[in-house]
Amino acid sequence: MSANRPIVLVHGLIGTLQVPDLARHLGTGRVLAPDLLGYGTLRDVPPSEVHLPAQVAHLRATLAAHFGDEAVNLVGHSTGGAVAALFAHAHPERVHSLISVEGNFTLNDAFWSASVARMSGDQATRMLDGFRQDPKAWLGLSGISGEPRHLAIATHWLQQQPASTLRAMAQSIVAVTGEPAYAQSLRAVFARHPVHLVAGARSRDGWDVPSWALQQAASLAVIPDTGHLMMIEQPAAFAATLQAAQAAPSVPATLTH
Repeated sequence: MSANRPIVLVHGLIGTLQVPDLARHLGTGRVLAPDLLGYGTLRDVPPSEVHLPAQVAHLRATLAAHFGDEAVNLVGHSTGGAVAALFAHAHPERVHSLISVEGNFTLNDAFWSASVARMSGDQATRMLDGFRQDPKAWLGLSGISGEPRHLAIATHWLQQQPASTLRAMAQSIVAVTGEPAYAQSLRAVFARHPVHLVAGARSRDGWDVPSWALQQAASLAVIPDTGHLMMIEQPAAFAATLQAAQAAPSVPATLTH
């Protein structure tokens, strides 16, 4: 990955990609992992302002503030993959390449978001409180061990957002990705940019990537011995996968690390 081109990491429904080990393994280049609306330093943004179009506008302003009009290597994880893809569609001149890390392609990828979207505010609060009280159990849902480093990251991630943010983002994900226009936007992004696909070995089979996307992807990488939260489990391997994707040819290929 060129140290001269910024890499921007867009987080998913829970947490942040401001992971110290990940930043270290990505090297000394310009790496930005911004908080989306409703998360981290922006956790007090009202739920009514937390939705995919607003996140795209927020990302545009954030990148302009940090990098001017320079095109970036954009990485989106899970629901952040939808944010990143919609950003690439709306602002193609600002994106050099896109890496979708088990990003949302269809409503099948939003099965957990759909369940959260249907929750009442109290139900979502109880769910998140339960995760916070037992982060080891939350990690276990993704097959991750409860070793101290993992627990520290999980505890931090679970504090990054209120339950209202989870509900608002989940409802927006379901609404947007369920529309035919979303698939059309994805096809346009694949036509304009190199798009790399990254998955964890344990979670790859559950990622509903359309056949056309597999055929048109610049690369597909499956990281062994990891699941959906591979950046927690193996930050070095995840960083190496991002770097390899940037160096991959623009024709379909398969990478493993």
